[in-house]
Amino acid sequence: MITHLPACSIRRPPKKALVVGGGDGGVLRELSRHKSLEEIHIAEIDGMVIDVSKKYFPQMAVGFSDPRVSVNVCDGIKFVQEAAEGTYDIIVVDSSDPVGPAEVLFQRPFFEAMYRALAPGGIVCTQAESLWYHLEIIKSLASMCRDVFQTDKGGSVQYAFTTIPTYPSGQIGFMICTKAEEGQEPLDPRTPNQAPPADKDDDRYPPLRYYNAEVHKAAFVLPTFGRDALKDSLSF
Repeated sequence: MITHLPACSIRRPPKKALVVGGGDGGVLRELSRHKSLEEIHIAEIDGMVIDVSKKYFPQMAVGFSDPRVSVNVCDGIKFVQEAAEGTYDIIVVDSSDPVGPAEVLFQRPFFEAMYRALAPGGIVCTQAESLWYHLEIIKSLASMCRDVFQTDKGGSVQYAFTTIPTYPSGQIGFMICTKAEEGQEPLDPRTPNQAPPADKDDDRYPPLRYYNAEVHKAAFVLPTFGRDALKDSLSF
């Protein structure tokens, strides 16, 4: 979901994507289903995560074998800060919780760097915690994103969530932010603009069993308490 929500929301078929974190390869695997992508970069701070995933979770790590993938073992924030302006159509931040080393991935300087690295009309999707446990964090993040992505000038901010049975509370959320594109209305990520990717003709890839257009739309339907808490920051 952290991959297909942004990849299917964007208006134009995406050409270039970046993953920050995600060293297990799961996001890479799902991005590689999207045929329009010409380059997929990953910035993972811990190379051992990649090595362990390749050894013990080969079906998860299969995306590393895609020839479009460029692996960068480095500080993801620094990588984004050094990217040329307007480089990426999609940025996916598959981070851990905002405690310790990952705390900076929830702060304004990182989001400003992503905004700069994003092409007009591009989209960011970040891990954004659970409504049940982290509502104050989500409220703060949404408010900051509203400012950084300039929703008053055509950018947009939206929150979605999905079911993950093994996660605390059984859910995880995503902050989805889009950069304004001249001559276009703000992008509403609640309705997909791209069709779900077809299953790959490769036995190493499992079939797409969860994501579909209806699940995409439903992910943005918030419970009343979440909707009320975020109403001043979300675009739609």
